[in-house]
This record gives sequence, structure tokens and C-alpha cells, in this order.
Amino acid sequence: MLNVEEIRKDFPILKNRKIIYLDNAATTHKPIQVINAITNFYTKHNANIHRGAHTLSQEASKMYEEAHEIIAKLINATPEEIVFTSGTTDSLNMIAQGLEHLINEGDEIITTIAEHHSNFLPWKKLAEKKRAKLKIIGIDEQARINLKQLEKEITNKTRIVAITHMSNVTGAITNIKKAAKIAHSQNAILVVDGAQSVPHIPVDVKQLEIDFLAFSGHKMLGPTGTGVLYGRKDILKQLEPPRLGGGTIEKVTLETTEFKKLPWKLEAGTPNIAGAIGLAEAAKYLMKIGMKEIMQHEKELTRKTLEQLKEIPEVKVVGPINPEEKGGIISFTVKNIHHHTIATLLDTYGIAVRSGKHCAHPLHQRLNLKGTVRASYYLYNTTEEIEILIQKLKEIIEFTT
Repeated sequence: MLNVEEIRKDFPILKNRKIIYLDNAATTHKPIQVINAITNFYTKHNANIHRGAHTLSQEASKMYEEAHEIIAKLINATPEEIVFTSGTTDSLNMIAQGLEHLINEGDEIITTIAEHHSNFLPWKKLAEKKRAKLKIIGIDEQARINLKQLEKEITNKTRIVAITHMSNVTGAITNIKKAAKIAHSQNAILVVDGAQSVPHIPVDVKQLEIDFLAFSGHKMLGPTGTGVLYGRKDILKQLEPPRLGGGTIEKVTLETTEFKKLPWKLEAGTPNIAGAIGLAEAAKYLMKIGMKEIMQHEKELTRKTLEQLKEIPEVKVVGPINPEEKGGIISFTVKNIHHHTIATLLDTYGIAVRSGKHCAHPLHQRLNLKGTVRASYYLYNTTEEIEILIQKLKEIIEFTT
């Protein structure tokens, strides 16, 4: 069991603002350890990396390289397989652009109806550009990705399978190990959107046999504008650098270009050095607490919420109702009340949730929904906050109907 009371002491915003924050799928708050790590870099070590022989540059370079090592440890990768980006969206776009040279007319790219736009639009664009066929996998009756359909749809023409690990709408967790087996049966590359999974559940890229994984720093207690592109080393070598310039080059002549080794060939320009250091501190914070412990804490919050929502006849939960099949994300609708109205009224009670289509328009269209209310949890949320959410939701329904 997490000592949530002690954990909450690390988060200045939870001390300074009286709020029940249930919008963690959008972004998370930052512990003082992360804030201090960023401040420490700028006040004591600020310099550009890999470009100077002076002490400050050497210190900054060491801290930045160590950040790769820490993130690698979080997901059981090697440091050279970790590329820092500005977030999940940036990572997925880099993968799509970097794999473009492997896609030919008539090839197939498979993704799903449940994807965030960031793991849908880059593949749609790539398929259109290369005249490849884009196949869309559907969902079952509980909005879980239909892997049986993936087995039927994949062929020897399939080059890429892009799939979410955890839905940002329903919280449904995909069996990535099974998806990897299906993809690799046809020698397809598996690209996983881990924006919602990496911050909340244990993710081992080797055990899951993931080829590419993308996730964001700001969803795992880290700074905004930070993210990670993991690529299995042998496949990452095939990724064409989508951006060229300083930091990527070992040697340039008028006739030739020689790139640096991984991961530096994929990190063009001056990176977000302080952000990477802050992200590494966030990863250390999470690993110290334990990803299994965080997962179990969120499952308990999810279980409690689902049990209490069952008692409200006007509420319909979207997605799995078994807490073992989902992460700490619960989206729902309320009969005859607009989702934005629910969110706005909850805000008057100091409860922050998200409302809308959550950058997943195709999924909402498939479910015939104009939008949903989403409550999403993290390690600093409490059962008492859930009780208040349910109580205030009941009051809103009673008041507006």
C-alpha cells in the first residue's frame, strides 16, 4: 500500500491549491524533487552538451547522458535505445517519418479505432503519401481492442502495427505481448503508444517484445515538453533521422555525411537538457516507490469508483468495468446532461476532470458519443477524493434533472 499522505507532501501544488485533481491522463503534477533537479541544473551546471571541453559542458553532458541511463532502467532498455523527444506525439511522428523509406506502394499499415490522434494521424498520412493501405482494427463490446481481428487482418504485406498500450479514453489495457506475437508472425514492426501505460504500470520492453515505444514526460511527473522514443537497437538503426543538424553529425564534407552513433544521430539540435534531467528525476521517484505499487493503488481507486458509479442509474461507464482490465482512467456519460456541463459543475466543487473527445474522435464516433467525462488517477489521489467525486456527481444529477 502506498503512503499517499507522505507522497502528497512532495507536491507543492497540492499544498498551494485546494483541488481534487483527477485529470492525470492529460498531465500530472510535479514533485519537489523534479522541480529542484531542474533548478539545480540551471543554477549550478547550465551549459550546452557535447560541444565543449570546459567543466560546465562536461557536467551538463554527464547529467544528460545519465538521464538516458535512468529512463532505460525504467523500461528495461539500454541507454543507446533511448531517444529524447518533446513528447509522445513527437516520438510517434519521428517513428513514422523515420520508417517512411521502408514503406512501398501496396504495403499495409495497421492501427486501431481506439488510438489517440497522435498514433493515428501520422500513419494515415504515411499511408496516403506512400500509397499504402491503412487497415483499422475495431473494438469489442467493452471498447477493448480486438486482437482477434488483428490476427485476421495482418498479412505478409503488413509492415507496421501501431497500437496503444492503454486507452486514454477507456483505460483498457491491450495485451501487448500478444500483439507483438501477431505482428512479428508477419515480420511487421510493432509501434506502441505508451503515453498512458509507462507512468502507471510496469513496462518491460524486452519482455513485451516491443519494437518502438513512445511516451511523455509530463504524464509521469516530469516536465512538459519532454518525451521518449524507445527503439529496439537493431530496428532503431533503420530509422532515418527525420531532422538533421548539430548534434547528429560525426563528420561532414561537401560530398559525405557521417552520423554519430545511437541515440545521438536522432537528437538534432540543442535538446531540452534541463527537461531530460527533470524527467530522469521523475523516473527515479517512480522507481523508488515502485511501479507495481502504483498500479495496485490505482486499481483500488478504479475499483472503488466503478462500484459506486454502478449505484447511479444515470451514469454509463465507457469501456471495461473490470478493474483488472484497465488502468486508472474512467470515462462516463450522464443521461440528459452534457459532458462539459458535468465537468464545469464539478469544477465549482474544486474537482478537476476532463470532458470532450480526448483527442480520440474516431473512437467516440464508433461509440456514437459526442463526448465523455473522464476521471483519471495517479499515486497522489485518495479514496476520500473518490467519495467526494461520487457525492458531488450525485448532487449535480439531482440538481439538473
